[in-house]
Amino acid sequence: MTYRVCFVCTGNICRSPMAEAVFRARVEDAGLGHLVEADSAGTGGWHEGEGADPRTEAVLADHGYDLDHAARQFQQSWFSRLDLVVALDAGHLRALRRLAPTERDAAKVRLLRSYDPAVAGGDLDVPDPYYGGRDGFEECLEMVEAASTGLLAAVREQVEGRAA
Repeated sequence: MTYRVCFVCTGNICRSPMAEAVFRARVEDAGLGHLVEADSAGTGGWHEGEGADPRTEAVLADHGYDLDHAARQFQQSWFSRLDLVVALDAGHLRALRRLAPTERDAAKVRLLRSYDPAVAGGDLDVPDPYYGGRDGFEECLEMVEAASTGLLAAVREQVEGRAA
């Protein structure tokens, strides 16, 4: 049974596709590609059908990540097929939990940086790099990479728990 993760930011062109690309790479490196699927979406549909921001693509490529992406808006009906919905900031977390049709679905929504033990109790938002320069995209990638290690460990535990 496939474990499904969806990363969510505002427009699905910067943070969430970056998180999707990094996490997919981690999943493949861990040999879990046949058990875990990752994708991404936005809380809004402003960029639906567009590719990722060119700065996102450039930073990912410079760090060895692949991304084939078309933006889309998160839909309430997706909760039933997803195991985990990963919000990139507190605003997304609130929006997704309000959208969740059940308390069980709302419990599936977590902040990405909650998986980074280095920021326990600190600011868990991944800042939106859209209105800044490349440095913001590099910072975003650093935060995503740091949290992806803990996220992979949590997902691995869930996947192995299903197999038992």
